[in-house]
Amino acid sequence: MKIYIKTLFAVASLPFFMGFAGCRSHHVEITVENRSGAEIRLLEVDYPSASFGVNSMAAGQIVHSSIQVQGSGEVKIEYTAPDRHQAQITGPALVEKQEGTLAIVLLPGDKADFRLR
Repeated sequence: MKIYIKTLFAVASLPFFMGFAGCRSHHVEITVENRSGAEIRLLEVDYPSASFGVNSMAAGQIVHSSIQVQGSGEVKIEYTAPDRHQAQITGPALVEKQEGTLAIVLLPGDKADFRLR
């Protein structure tokens, strides 16, 4: 009975102790700031293997997201501008296990400034 309890405890505590053994997730913190001068709608940020977005973003609003990159590829931004046309902007490439920050500033004229660190 004592061996069974020790084995059960060892197996049950394995995930907890793996956290201390160097197992961790790699994340990129993304900030999107709307400096386009107007509200935009249907913002979508695509990155390798996933995406995130918001229904609307007021002028001056900032959105934050923490992502985990799987695979590699370019960041792509899409949104609907006030005149109802679809803006599409391509940004820098991200690679799997990348860490750091990516600041995206949406500018007038369907332009964006990308700052990757």
